[in-house]
Formats: sequence, C-alpha cells, structure tokens
Amino acid sequence: MTWMGKIVGGAIGFALGGPIGAIAGATFGHAFDASENKYPFEEEAMLSSSEESQLAFFVAAFSMLAKLAKVDGRISEDEIDSIRRFMVNDLNLDAKSRNVAIKIFNAAVQSQESFQGFALQFYNQFQGRPQILELMIDILLRVSVADGRMNRSEENLILEAVKIFRFSKDAFSKLKSKYVDDSEKYYAILGCSKGDPNELIKKQYRKLVFEYHPDKIASKGLPEEFIKFANDKFREIQEAYDAVRKERGL
Repeated sequence: MTWMGKIVGGAIGFALGGPIGAIAGATFGHAFDASENKYPFEEEAMLSSSEESQLAFFVAAFSMLAKLAKVDGRISEDEIDSIRRFMVNDLNLDAKSRNVAIKIFNAAVQSQESFQGFALQFYNQFQGRPQILELMIDILLRVSVADGRMNRSEENLILEAVKIFRFSKDAFSKLKSKYVDDSEKYYAILGCSKGDPNELIKKQYRKLVFEYHPDKIASKGLPEEFIKFANDKFREIQEAYDAVRKERGL
C-alpha cells in the first residue's frame, strides 16, 4: 500500500508541520498538532521516513504549482488545463491521485502561505538531495511553459525557488533553455553548452546517468506518482546525449 493509500484510508498520522503539513492536514482531514507534537488518536500508525518524504514532495509540488498559477492574481483556464495535462501526461496519475492533487492545489490556492514558505520547507526537507531539488524546478518550468509561454511574474517566482534551493543561475538558465530555446535544447538537457569540449560532455553525461537513474531517484523520497516524470527525464538525458554524439561524431 502506498503512502497515499494509507492516508486516504484514514489510518495513518504524519508529522510534517509547517505550510506543507498544513495543506496536507487540510487535504486529508488530519488534525496533527505540530506545536504540541502529538496526535489526536494514540492508535494511529505513522508513515515511515520514506513515505513522509514522498508525501512532502507530492504536497509541495501541487502547492507550489498553485501559487505559481496564482502569481498574477488569477488562474486562467489555460493554466488549469496545463496542470491537468501534467497530471495525466507527465505523471500518469489515476483518478484517485488526480482528485487528491486537485484538493491539494485548491487548498494551496486558498492558503495564506506564500510560495516562498513552501519552497523553504521543501528545501529544508530535501537539501541533501540535489536531484530532487532540480526535479522540482524542472516541474515548475515544464508546467509554466505548457501553454506555450512563460510570463515574467512566473519566471520571477521560479527564480525565488532557485535562490532558496541554492541552485545556480547558470544551471537554471540551461534547464530553462530546454523548454524555451530549441537551438541548444540537447546541450541544455545535459547541462552543457555548444562550446564545451567532448570530454566535458561525456563526463557530464556519465554524471547525470548515475544521478538520475530511476532506481537511485526512487530511493531518495520521490513519490511513486512522480516516478514517470523522473523516468522521462532519464530518457531525455539518453536521447540528448545520442543527439549530441551524432552531431559531433563521437
């Protein structure tokens, strides 16, 4: 049984606290009191550390996407459609998981918590797992350009996450160009530039394959619901290297 099945089943407790915990509590109907560090029902089982990390990632992702969609003061139909496509096409969420994601999204839209608050708690949870932090930025970028454009207010908010995550602006620019600059798309996926030497590109490719192998990513607290997204990223790395290798005759 997954973390989501346990929580939806109503027989589990969690101790996230902070803005992510508040949204989780509002979504799942749990009344964990972080200030007193206790649970309303002594018989409640606890999520494992790995399951709690998965819960944190899932809730943070849709909470931050909610704040991103609302950054200009309103949420358009195009933005709603892009979130739905992300759920279906990028994550392959089933109906139950989509329903939970929508509830999280709506709770975060109504919440007084800021995007920065969610981002900071997410960083504190995953600061020792840089691949997970990069995946979150990748998700924010992918959804923000799903309607064919990324406006300045959206990019500025994502840059807040970049700053909080201590993600370099150079790395962000390369990641962003994967979505908005086709001319260097494959190099951007590899975190390289066209002017980089062959050996650097090979080294970066080997590094990414090691870091983003699906089995390695899954062990770092990524929810099952996001494994497809991670697998797609791994496949993008392979395809990008193949394209660069053919271009350069490696």
